[in-house]
Amino acid sequence: MQTGHLFHAIPASLPDEISDCLLQSGSVRIERIVSKGQHSAPGFWYDQSEPEWVLLVKGKATLRFEQGDKTVHLTPGSYVNIAAHERHRVESTAADEETVWLAVFY
Repeated sequence: MQTGHLFHAIPASLPDEISDCLLQSGSVRIERIVSKGQHSAPGFWYDQSEPEWVLLVKGKATLRFEQGDKTVHLTPGSYVNIAAHERHRVESTAADEETVWLAVFY
């Protein structure tokens, strides 16, 4: 049995986004991602080979999708399913509090 807490061991200072693998089994991987003001570098787009379902647990964030130049604003409880190779980027995360994401790659 494995137990844990999503808000455990979040450093007081977050100069870089952190990502922790909570579980991996077969083709499924669950990660906790913690941001505080981080965003994608100018011109950078994620282009992942696997789909990703993301739940925003705490904080706020804005994602931008290349196709249709669509923006999605996330608040606690919001989720988005991102298809494989759907190019996207993190436009912003809250600078005044931690943004905690739960990402399921499948």
